[in-house]
Formats: sequence, structure tokens, C-alpha cells
Amino acid sequence: MHIQQEMDLYEKLNILTDAAKYDVACTSSGVDRRGDGKHMGNCTAPGICHSFSADGRCISLLKILFTNECIYDCKYCVNRSSNDVVRTSFTPEEVCQLTMEFYRRNFIEGLFLSSGILHSPDYTMELIYQTLFRLREEYHFRGYIHVKAIPGADPLLIEKTGFLADRMSVNLELPTAESLKKLAPNKSRAKILLPMRQVQEKMQENSYDLVRYRQAPRFVPAGQSTQMIIGATPESDFQIISVAEALYKKFSLKRVFYSAFVAVNQDAQLPALPGGPPLLREHRLYQADWLMRYYGFDAGELLNEKHPNFNPLLDPKCDWALAHLELFPVEVSRASLETLLRVPGIGPKSARRIVQARRFGRLDYRSLGKMGVVLKRALYFITCNGRTMYPLRMEEDFILRNLLAAEERVPLEAAGYRQMTLFDDFSEQFGVS
Repeated sequence: MHIQQEMDLYEKLNILTDAAKYDVACTSSGVDRRGDGKHMGNCTAPGICHSFSADGRCISLLKILFTNECIYDCKYCVNRSSNDVVRTSFTPEEVCQLTMEFYRRNFIEGLFLSSGILHSPDYTMELIYQTLFRLREEYHFRGYIHVKAIPGADPLLIEKTGFLADRMSVNLELPTAESLKKLAPNKSRAKILLPMRQVQEKMQENSYDLVRYRQAPRFVPAGQSTQMIIGATPESDFQIISVAEALYKKFSLKRVFYSAFVAVNQDAQLPALPGGPPLLREHRLYQADWLMRYYGFDAGELLNEKHPNFNPLLDPKCDWALAHLELFPVEVSRASLETLLRVPGIGPKSARRIVQARRFGRLDYRSLGKMGVVLKRALYFITCNGRTMYPLRMEEDFILRNLLAAEERVPLEAAGYRQMTLFDDFSEQFGVS
């Protein structure tokens, strides 16, 4: 470990922003908090951290580590104690100064603060709490703050910090306890889940207080999230989404993030990954996660022990539909909202538009395209007024070949049919439809 004591703020910033880039567990704030004319900043729900708001604005945050010093030796982490890298730490005052100066220059609208473990979990959590306290009470900063809860820290410190933050996260790190024991021997699943449970229970308790006392301080109003590293250990996609499903149900998480493993260290227990980080697998997991959160799917419907991994060539919704052709085609003029959500090419927005529009008249394929239905996928799984868009065969091989074809707009065997130009394909804002 190379520790450099004398370092100016700019040098620290370069090191600690670069060290934070592997933590992807940051997202839109989910919080609306207007400026009051007395304090600095506000918080807008549509997006944070290089995201886009509803009016098209790019909104960003200052994403840094408090320190890249760490007492742990996790084999996958660039900041592990055995690595020979330059180490440095901010002070609470320096983080406050950076946040305020970046905010005044309109570079950021919030702060994402994570950290290595300096000396001990309690010592690190105390420094993070002091930082947030100064930002809120001394600098009167009302912008978005996402902070890490340090497993193993005093619950009182986590609670005090939660009243100052908008969102908290505790990284699960790896999908199973066995993998965590193998690659992060200083950490344990029990210690990671403990602050998750604390945040969940305190949020529930605080929601009751807010009903009784309107002036009660809010505890982690934007909820909590976590992150899993994908591809460093041999778990199947089914195991990973099953863990995510359990976290959503048992810990009321707002979001589970999936981070493709990046080989930043040389270690015999880490995979070689000659093809680079498993980014396509990460993408499929995000699509499946969206299906579980917004489309009503369960993990056991998407995958099982006999079919444990996603098809890299198809999005999970199409893959599921091909395995359940007995449920299709769906008649869009009569199907329930829940049924429409399971049709490839139909997302939450277009499904709601269909349900509303059919009350006032007959639907046709042109109107479905205008509602945002991705017809190049949906046409194999729907009928409109009893008719398919083209002559089709409800056979898995036929549909699969056409979905994978370079020219997806018409079935390969629909020879003689002219390509329609009456409507466009609108991609849903969600990752799948």
C-alpha cells in the first residue's frame, strides 16, 4: 500500500473520482425538494448521475470515494489492501467545499459518496456522517445526496446519517454467501444484510411518524439500493435474479444494480474473461429486472433450474413468450392490462394506451404503432380484431428465425406483401417492451 500524505485537493479529486467509477449503484433521486430561498440547491425527482430529466436536461452528481484506503482485501476490488496504489482521503470539509463549488458552477446537482474502510467501519461511518451534517447544517445544501451505509458500523451512526441522506445503499457485492466468502473473506452476508434491514425498518417507522407529525424529519426518502458483481463467480442468471427478487420482496429495495465484472486485479481465483466484461449478460439481467419490477413477472417464470441462463440472442421477454406459445396470440381489443404487459413489444405505456383507446373505438395496427407498440416484435404474438398483421405460423422456429433476421420488419415467409409505412416503431423508455 502506497500512502501519500501531502497532496493537494485537485490530486485527491483525480484519484478518488477514478476509484469510484466501478460503483454503479446510483440512479435517479426519486425525491422532489424545492429550494426555499434560504438554503442552497434543490432536488428534482426525474434524474441524477448523468441521467436525463423529463424536459431533456442532463443532470449529474459528484461521484467520489471519501477514501480509497481500505482494511479489506477483496480480490475483485482495485482498492484492496494488498494493491500497491496511491492512497488518499478527503476530509469532511474538503468534500463539502468540492460539492458546493461544483454546484455553484452548475456542474452537479447532487453528491454520490462512497468509501473504502478507513481504520474501521465505525471510524469511516463517523466521517461520512460528519460530512453530511456539515453539508446540510453548515452549508445548507438541499440537493440530492446518495451515501453508502458501511456494514459493521454502529447502527446509531447509520440512523443519524439516514436522516441527512436522500438515498442509502449497501452493496451486496456478490450473489451468494459462498462467493462472498471466497472472494471477500473480510465480509459476510449477515453483516451486509443487517444495515439493509435497519434502513428498511427505519423507513417504515418514519412513514408512520410523517403521518402523525408533518414536520418529522424524513429518513432516506428515496429508498435504498444495492449492487451485485456479475461474472466474477459461477452463479447462473437464475440464481442472480432469484436473489434480486428476494431483496425486492424482503428488504423493499428500490433498485438492484448489476455490474459486469472488470478484471482490475491478477488473481488465480478470478476468471480470465478473454472476451472482456460480460456486458451483454449484464444487459439481459437489467431487462429481466425491469420485467420483475414493472411487468409482473416472477424470477421462476423467466428462468428455472433446467433453463438457468438467458438467451444472449433474445431479450428475456421474447425468450419467455417463445417458451409459452400456448398463451398466444393475444387479442389486443379484449386482453387485460396484465396480459398485454406480457406481450413482446408492448410496454407499460403502450399497454395503458391500448386499454384506454379501445373504450372509444376499434383498434388497428396503424393505431397500435402510434401508441408505441414495437410491431416488429409484437406482430408474432397479437391479433387485432381477430386478424394477424401478416399470415403467420405459430411455430417457435418460424418466429425465432424472423426475430433474429436482419430484416425484422416483415416475416421472411410473407413474400408478396408490401412493407407498411403507415406507422413507426417507438421504443419504450424502459429497457424491454
